[in-house]
Amino acid sequence: MKLSLTLPLLLPVLPSVTAWGSLGHMTVAYLAEHLVAPRTAIYMQRILSNPSSPGYLGSIATWADSYRYTKAGAYSAHLHYIDADDSPPRSCGLDVKRDCADGFCIVTAIGNYTSRLMDPDLDAYQRAIAAKFVVHFIGDIHQPLHTEGHSRGGNGIKVRFSGRNSNLHSVWDSALAEHLIGGYTPTLAQKWSRDLLGDVEGGVYSPLVEKWREG
Repeated sequence: MKLSLTLPLLLPVLPSVTAWGSLGHMTVAYLAEHLVAPRTAIYMQRILSNPSSPGYLGSIATWADSYRYTKAGAYSAHLHYIDADDSPPRSCGLDVKRDCADGFCIVTAIGNYTSRLMDPDLDAYQRAIAAKFVVHFIGDIHQPLHTEGHSRGGNGIKVRFSGRNSNLHSVWDSALAEHLIGGYTPTLAQKWSRDLLGDVEGGVYSPLVEKWREG
């Protein structure tokens, strides 16, 4: 069975200020619910024991961020990013062999958990965990600073945003989107996803929707 996970292709339609804190992750997942292939929706709903429920992806989109701060999930902290050993802005590029030599990064994690999600030999619980990781990591990898090693992915770049001292990574992750939308609740994420869906289905991205669904 081919699972057409089109989440990676949905992310570029978000505005350039979109970031990947709770608001960004939920918004991407809610948007994906409207655009994934029907067979993907059925499979994911079954794996997550959440048949035909609105929010079956949005409701689990931030799980991996909470899990990594638990004792059981501490191992997964390094799976949320890959540190590209490049020299921006002069030279920007990612080399998986170089930048993920130990095989413990977001690129390999997406491959691993996608395989586990599709593995019929794993029980439902293990596949559900894999689904939660995949949905989250697909969001993370499209945040540019999750694929950059310079200044610890921007954590070492001090900035001031909206009257507060912060760092570039944090602002990109959360503050920009929350400032634009006015918060980070599931309700706001759902509303934003509906607005974006209109842009996708009736805007410049509309010719691409069927290709996304095909995978």
